[in-house]
Amino acid sequence: MKYYIIAGEASGDLHGSNLIKALKKKDSSADIRCWGGDLMQNSGGKLVKHYKEMAFMGFLEVILNLNKIFKNIKFCKSDIGEFNPDVIVFIDYSGFNLRIAEWAKQNNFKTNYYISPQIWASREGRIAKIKRDIDAIYVILPFEKEFYEKKHGFPVHFVGHPLIDAISERKTIDEKQFREENSLDTNKPIIALLPGSRKQEVQKMLLTMLSVINDYPQHQFVIAGAPSLERDFYNTFLEDFNVGFVNDKTYDLLNISHAALVTSGTATLETALFKVPQVVCYKANWISYQIAKRIITLDFISLVNLIMKKEVVKELIQGELSSKNLKKELDLILAGPTRDKQLESYDSLTKKLGGKGASEKAAKLIVENA
Repeated sequence: MKYYIIAGEASGDLHGSNLIKALKKKDSSADIRCWGGDLMQNSGGKLVKHYKEMAFMGFLEVILNLNKIFKNIKFCKSDIGEFNPDVIVFIDYSGFNLRIAEWAKQNNFKTNYYISPQIWASREGRIAKIKRDIDAIYVILPFEKEFYEKKHGFPVHFVGHPLIDAISERKTIDEKQFREENSLDTNKPIIALLPGSRKQEVQKMLLTMLSVINDYPQHQFVIAGAPSLERDFYNTFLEDFNVGFVNDKTYDLLNISHAALVTSGTATLETALFKVPQVVCYKANWISYQIAKRIITLDFISLVNLIMKKEVVKELIQGELSSKNLKKELDLILAGPTRDKQLESYDSLTKKLGGKGASEKAAKLIVENA
């Protein structure tokens, strides 16, 4: 069969790559065309558009890039029509994907959604479009099944979280060798800095994260460079601060880290699954934040806290993200009862996520429903 998969961010590329591998196991004749990144391409998908050309953060950035976004939408529709797939699989990236889904349904294409739109966080009214335009949804968070089925009467499949597979499949690294290869101190405990994968968020987050370095001379701070950003982008930060850097090796870095400062997003969950105590950071431009504050109805912004339905990790949001507050919270997770409690909650979190096999479960259902 022919599959058309659309992902628009680095996390979608990761999950899309594992889905492609699983689809090829279920369907040996699978012909897969995709929007995503290097991982999806390396897994056997024919890459049409790279997510680096599509990643815009916040309402203001989207508005400033509307012309490019509309051109991408037009091209996507044309490319789908020419490829004529048996099924289209959307991965997250709801602003773009729901527009394509509406057109796809009108043109009688089979529509599946893997890693569904986060309408439980904002703009819940989009459920009407989802019911109209999506044939099947495969959700990855335990509370999403209840949200869709009990609140909105729309059946979905809970397949578990694909990060469990992605992380469990990682090979154990030689810490000494890793430190030497990346010019890191061979003895100091590492505090990982995960400032995000988009230029806008890295620029807003990283300087604040780096501002506390001098308070911790016994630790090594290390920036996790995102695969979506060029090394040159980080040079200014590396020249001005005594900080380590690893590029596209976030999982290896987390595997040996003692604590982490993490920009809100999928990385908060990844950090938790690696059992690394963390402080969650978030700061957007003023206009984007004011808009988001009025439409997002959640008590928390990090996936860890949302899944656990309580504050497991501290969230420093917008004005609260300061050097003073960051130092206070970092002190608490380096040693002592706050650190121990966070690690204990991580064990409960892992159990809630449903175990291994998310990609295989989703692939099986996609093939069966096509």
